[in-house]
Amino acid sequence: MEKIVQCIPNFSEGRRTDVLEALAETARSVPGAMLLDYSSDTSHNRSVFTLVGNLDGIEEAAFALTKKAAELIDLRKHTGAHPRMGAVDVLPFVPIKGVSMEECVHLSKRVAERIYRELQIPSFFYEEAASSPQRVNLADVRRGEFEGMAEKLLMEEWAPDVGEREVHPSAGIMAIGARMPLIAYNVILDTDDIAIADRIAKMVRGSSGGFKYCKAIGVMMEDRGKVQVSMNMVNYLQTPLYRVFEVIKREAARYGVQVLGSEIVGMTPVKALVDTAGYYLQLEAFEDNKQVLENALMAMEKEA
Repeated sequence: MEKIVQCIPNFSEGRRTDVLEALAETARSVPGAMLLDYSSDTSHNRSVFTLVGNLDGIEEAAFALTKKAAELIDLRKHTGAHPRMGAVDVLPFVPIKGVSMEECVHLSKRVAERIYRELQIPSFFYEEAASSPQRVNLADVRRGEFEGMAEKLLMEEWAPDVGEREVHPSAGIMAIGARMPLIAYNVILDTDDIAIADRIAKMVRGSSGGFKYCKAIGVMMEDRGKVQVSMNMVNYLQTPLYRVFEVIKREAARYGVQVLGSEIVGMTPVKALVDTAGYYLQLEAFEDNKQVLENALMAMEKEA
């Protein structure tokens, strides 16, 4: 069985198309890796790339993209609504087929060592690769962002996992790790009042007593003059999209605000969408492994 791993680098750039195309061309040039998708948000000034490939190809692609990003992105000149601490802010590896989580953890550590050895960009390990419980949560690792990271690294408990206690002057520091599939999901509100988005985000995110597997912040969409509740759904099986969406709608109504729509950034497992369709269609006794045509065909291929 061929081993397939997914890599989803998040770049602190969402406005300069020449930079994004250069990154895309770098991704496309690596044998053994395939760029499936990339999407950008100008308000966030951030882009999410999705690659899949074998272990060797993804390892090479992750390094090559980090090197290219360090050449083209200078955080000293970067502004955007999304928190960030590195030119490549987050570099996660996800097991897809024939690959264990342990293998992805080892992969993340090999990549981090090479990045520091050749590019002098330090890194923290997070999620399944975390070296301590306080480093599991990305929000805790990134707190302070690029501007406050030099001071944070001097704290006894926040030495980088790889590298010295010093950020790269322009590329900052990275979070590198392994995790299960995550869905970047945003709900757009018909208002320009960021305080409303902040209050709703606080209500739904797990760290504030909301949904355990939801991370959320309020973000101003400068290009649309609207705000959004921007979320990372870290376990869509335990906290489905439709449940959070419905709660946000009800909370927004408290402030006399309607939901304009929602968006998924990057790619998503099909089950997250099938479960959402089943909820809104009120399907009874629906079995997605048998009644979704594509799922049935893939099952047949595995048995063949």
